[in-house]
Amino acid sequence: MKNLLTRKNLKILALLFVLKVFVTVILVAGEPFKAGDVAADFRLKNVNGEFITLSQIDGAKGFIVVFACNTCPVVKKYEQRIMDLNKEFSPRGYPVVAINSNDISVSPGDSYDEMKKLAISKNYEFQYLYDESQSVARQFGATNTPHVYLLSKKDGILKVEYTGAIDNNADDPSAADKKYVADAVNKLLAGDQVAVKSTKAVGCSIKWKKV
Repeated sequence: MKNLLTRKNLKILALLFVLKVFVTVILVAGEPFKAGDVAADFRLKNVNGEFITLSQIDGAKGFIVVFACNTCPVVKKYEQRIMDLNKEFSPRGYPVVAINSNDISVSPGDSYDEMKKLAISKNYEFQYLYDESQSVARQFGATNTPHVYLLSKKDGILKVEYTGAIDNNADDPSAADKKYVADAVNKLLAGDQVAVKSTKAVGCSIKWKKV
């Protein structure tokens, strides 16, 4: 009788474990956006305490959405390049919109207060938004920081044109001979189709809330 109860308890524990894994997958890994998909707008708080939607950003032809954070070493390597992308393309209608989705219980250095400090110290000229609920990261299917989603905007429709990495060399900007995001935006500005629509996003994993 005792053995039967033990086996029953083990089965229950196993089922609970499988259920937890299943729920975690649902909460963490949304179906990732791919080129050609239509993205929904979102509303997130920026480092100035204002709630921002993409539709509010005047004159935009599209957006360079970058899932980023304060602490990831790979994001830090790309930080100047992200700033340069905004400097080059924001005046031409494609501003950078950076989003921090990391859970502060896992990564305390990615708190909203630390975001504000970083934006001031680095003089960010792009929107840096806080995805506290992680709903936008799940909506996009973002997995890493940095993870780029290039969106075009036409008649109010946000279309995914490219997803993935910024370029092909995180360590050395001068050695990057494939500048995926810059090339994709230039194609759109020229009225052409994006040639490379997807690459692997390389960086730190997004720090998801524990279930």
